[in-house]
Amino acid sequence: MKLKEACNTLWLLCCLVTLGRSLQAQTPDKRDISLGFSIYENGYMDQPYVSVLPNGNWLCLFTTGSASESRPGQHVVATTSTDQGQTWSNPVDIEPSTGPLASWAMPYVTPYGRVYAFYDYNGDNINSLNGKPLKQVGELGWYCYKYSDDNGQTWSERYRLPVRKTPVDFNNDWKGEVQLLWGIAKPIAVGGTMYFGFTKLGKFQQDLGEGWFFKSDNIDTEKDATKLHWQMLPDGDQGLRNPAFGSVQEEQNIVSLSKGDLYCMYRTTQGFAAHAYSRDGGHNWTMPEAASYTPGGKILKNPRACPRVFKCQNGKFLFWYHNHSGKDYTGRNPVWISGGVEKDGFIYWSQPEILLYDNDPKGRGMSYPDLIEQDGKYWMTETQKVKGRVHRIDYSLLDGLWKQATTTALTRNGLVVNKTAAKSNTSIRIPTIPNLKTGGFSLDLWLTLNDLQANQIVFDSRDQQGKGIWITTTDQQTLRLFMSDGVRTEGWDTDPGSLRVGKLQHVVFIVDGAPDIITVVVDGTLCDGGTTRQYGWGRFNPQLEDVNGNRKAQLAPSLHGQVNALKLYERYLTTSEAVANFNASKPR
Repeated sequence: MKLKEACNTLWLLCCLVTLGRSLQAQTPDKRDISLGFSIYENGYMDQPYVSVLPNGNWLCLFTTGSASESRPGQHVVATTSTDQGQTWSNPVDIEPSTGPLASWAMPYVTPYGRVYAFYDYNGDNINSLNGKPLKQVGELGWYCYKYSDDNGQTWSERYRLPVRKTPVDFNNDWKGEVQLLWGIAKPIAVGGTMYFGFTKLGKFQQDLGEGWFFKSDNIDTEKDATKLHWQMLPDGDQGLRNPAFGSVQEEQNIVSLSKGDLYCMYRTTQGFAAHAYSRDGGHNWTMPEAASYTPGGKILKNPRACPRVFKCQNGKFLFWYHNHSGKDYTGRNPVWISGGVEKDGFIYWSQPEILLYDNDPKGRGMSYPDLIEQDGKYWMTETQKVKGRVHRIDYSLLDGLWKQATTTALTRNGLVVNKTAAKSNTSIRIPTIPNLKTGGFSLDLWLTLNDLQANQIVFDSRDQQGKGIWITTTDQQTLRLFMSDGVRTEGWDTDPGSLRVGKLQHVVFIVDGAPDIITVVVDGTLCDGGTTRQYGWGRFNPQLEDVNGNRKAQLAPSLHGQVNALKLYERYLTTSEAVANFNASKPR
């Protein structure tokens, strides 16, 4: 009887495990942008920026038009959501589609509830240069603002910001008679003072950029818009830029630090974002440097795409970027997110996670995001220049980023093989690997390599048809994970230079079947390609699904060294979980 009860219990446990795997495979992946709530769709839809109103509703300002970017009819509008972004009202014009181009509105809500919209306005209706018609004129003209005292339903008359003319203007194609400028980030409040960053250009269409900042110390209290104080920073005639970073230095956005200092991030075409600090309220700035995870540390890679920084209500930070060193506008899918904490007046950034992805790798990537916080919940907006969406973000993902440096607990969720004190040339039984159509797996290794000679096999589950998973050393002195369904073979490897002979190292291969991406974490650092390649992560063929081979895998059958420990997870680990495993106790 006891044997029968034990068998029944075992059968029930097996059913529950199978059910759990099935439910996990069927659970929608919130990182998939197609699952976000639509804000608006049109020929052009950009910069959907959201403010939470005093009544709890959301107000979103965005730029739209029936044609593509900076074409006739482009204007700025407002829409409202009463259900945290699930549905939106019909847009209300801030500027009409029949007037000069109005573009890239940024909202700011005062403590007494007034909403300001700051935007580009081609007030002189400039449409030609030297007698030749221009197609992209959204950045030409004035910086303007309107306000609403009824939660965005109606808007005031137009006011013009006093954009001080500087050498970058006098040297442009119009010799200063026309200015080229735009901004991409909501204004911030710092101790009763409002700031926002924007870019001025020295050459049409988009060259010789430098960063500037507007400051108003009475906008939170002064209700007469003609009496607002405006100061343009930094002091002097030179905007924020580093001459070594070339022509493209644009889309400056800022957050405040604990003592009122300012931190600025912006894009370049150098393969990285640039950052700078101001310790005196924006009057002076440090020379911009390549943005790095820690002061003087590893560079944060980013192409010519909006590198957006946010300060959360808990005082911590988030950084939206694309984690590769491309030089142009492409490669905005997926989006990566890093968490920041302030130490001694500097921001320290975590290793990143995939935040959002599009299942079409050739589709237009996501950009120009905004962060919404309400009731302890987090959302992100994004646009693909045609459709804007809002996405609920899993708090545990963000919390993992912020706690990444201090978390030392071993990840046990999904752990199906935990082999310690592993001996070379032995076999271990492994369970069924989830189908990669929606599932994934992770291989976590502690190992010591006596040399980096190519074709050493660390792990091998291939069957006679070549189907399975295996890890080898390569002629690039890396470790590479291969996966095969017997027809297709895909793989990815560690960054060149990340392996050390004779040193105990931690390597985690993470196979994420939702976006079809493989990442590798070596000694607590996510591979990003370093100086030898653009990407440290790789895509695999979405048709590759079943990579199950032998149920018994060979461990280190031809390794010059030792596999000290091996863990297999039947799901993808987050970067933070992989880092936590590294921070946990090393094998003895």
